[in-house]
Amino acid sequence: MNERRRRLEEELDRFTSLQFTMLQILLHRARRTAPIVWTHKRSAEWWKVVVSTFSDEQWVQNFRMSKETFTYLCQRVQPAMEKQDVNYRLCVPLQQRVAIAVWKLATNADYWSIAHLFAVSLSTACKCLKAFCSAVEDILQPEAIQFPNADKLQEMANYFENRWGLPHCVGAIDGSHIPILAPQEYHTEYYNSKGWYSVVLQAVVDGKGLFWNVFSGLPGSMHDARVLRRSGLWNMADRLFGGQHHVTGGHDMGYYILGDAAYPQTSWLMKPFMDNGCLTEEETNFNIRLSRARVVVENAFGRLKGRWRCLLKRNDCNLDTVKSVVITCCVLHNLCESHGEDFREEWAEPVLFNQPDAPLQDGADTGVAARAALMSQLTN
Repeated sequence: MNERRRRLEEELDRFTSLQFTMLQILLHRARRTAPIVWTHKRSAEWWKVVVSTFSDEQWVQNFRMSKETFTYLCQRVQPAMEKQDVNYRLCVPLQQRVAIAVWKLATNADYWSIAHLFAVSLSTACKCLKAFCSAVEDILQPEAIQFPNADKLQEMANYFENRWGLPHCVGAIDGSHIPILAPQEYHTEYYNSKGWYSVVLQAVVDGKGLFWNVFSGLPGSMHDARVLRRSGLWNMADRLFGGQHHVTGGHDMGYYILGDAAYPQTSWLMKPFMDNGCLTEEETNFNIRLSRARVVVENAFGRLKGRWRCLLKRNDCNLDTVKSVVITCCVLHNLCESHGEDFREEWAEPVLFNQPDAPLQDGADTGVAARAALMSQLTN
C-alpha cells in the first residue's frame, strides 16, 4: 500500500512539473513574439464570414431590419461614430460597431456574449452601444420624432378621421414600463405597482403607429397622469393643440389626442367616460369608438418591444444609459416602420400596464365640455 501511494505521489509530481514547464514555455513565447497591444487575439470569423452569408430572412431575424436599412442606418450615424486608429490597434469597423449595438438592442444579450460573438472586448461592446445611442439621439431623433407642424397636424387628423371616424384627432398617448436594475439611490421610487423596478416611457403616436413625442426616465412608481404633467407635452399642449379651432357639436375645440382612464380629461386629451355601471348608450358607444382608435398606441408599444427586446428584459445599465437606449429604440421603431420593414408576429408582446383612473384636475370643466361636444357630433 505504501509503495503504491509513493508511485502515485511521484506520478502527480511529474505531472505538476510538466504543467509548470509548459506554462513557462508559453509565457516565454508570448513575451518574445507578442507586440504591445491592449487585447488578446479573438476570432472575428462569425462577423466577417458567417454574417456575410446571411440570407435576407436571417438578417431580419437577427438584426430586426433588412440589410438595406442597416446600411442606411450606418451611413446616417457615421459622422458621429467615426474613429481614428489608435497606436497598433485597428479601430473596430463602423458597420461592426453598429451591429454590436443593434444586436444588444434586439436581444438584450449580456455584454460577455456579445463581446465573444463579435470578437471585441467587454469595454468595447459597452462603448459601441453608448456611442451608437448618442449618435442616434443627435442625428436621427430630431427628424424622426418631433412635434408636428400645422400641415402635419392636418395630415394626421385626416388619417384618424378616415380610419376611425374621429374628427380633429391627431394621436394617442400611453405609458409603458421598462424593466431596470434597482438603482442604489431612491430605489423605492422605481418600484412599480406590479412588483418590479422600472422607468416609464410616455409616448404619443399618430394613426400609423409612429412616435411623434416620447418622454422617458421617470420612476416606475409614478402614475401616468403625473408623468404627463412632468413632460414637455403638458407644457406645450395649449400652443400645440390650440393653434386651429373647429366647431364641434356647437363647441369651439382644437386638435386633441386620445388617452385611457389613467389620464386627466382636458380640452386636448380625450379619455373615456368612467364606467360606473350607469353609462348612457351614447357614452358607451363613445367609449367604444375611443377604445378602437386607441389600440394604435398599444400596438405601437407591442411592436416596439417585440422588435427591440432589450425593453422587455431587465436592463442593467445606469439610468442615463437606459433612458438613451429607450429613446434610441423609439427612433429605430420609426425608422423600421417608415421603411416598411417586416415585423414577425412571433415577436409581438403584450405590453398593457393598467393604472387606476385619474381624478379630474384643474381646468377639467373645459375638457368635459369638449368631450360632450365630440360625443354629440359622433352621435348625430
